[in-house]
Amino acid sequence: MATFALGTAVGDLTAATLGWGYLPSALLFAVLIALPALAHRLFALPPVLGFWWAYVLTRPLGASFADWAGVGAERGGLGLGTGPVSLVLTVVIVAVVLWLTAADRRATRSSS
Repeated sequence: MATFALGTAVGDLTAATLGWGYLPSALLFAVLIALPALAHRLFALPPVLGFWWAYVLTRPLGASFADWAGVGAERGGLGLGTGPVSLVLTVVIVAVVLWLTAADRRATRSSS
């Protein structure tokens, strides 16, 4: 729970408090989340460290993009509203979980 609260706070800190805006903050976190993969390939960053590095950044990344899509244009967003953004993201998450579950079942049947 702490990573969710702190991650959201970091996203809000960069976007609102520091005044960078939601989209620039989201792009910053997108770059920062890609760094562990690059560091793993180039500098043999240990996988566990890379995982946690990326995991911690998933919250501010997601929060910044969701805020950008949801808040009004006067605050630098797209103005889609938090309800519709939450609904779309929920549908996407459910669809991905169902797709992965079906893929796992297919793989299990084909290996039996």
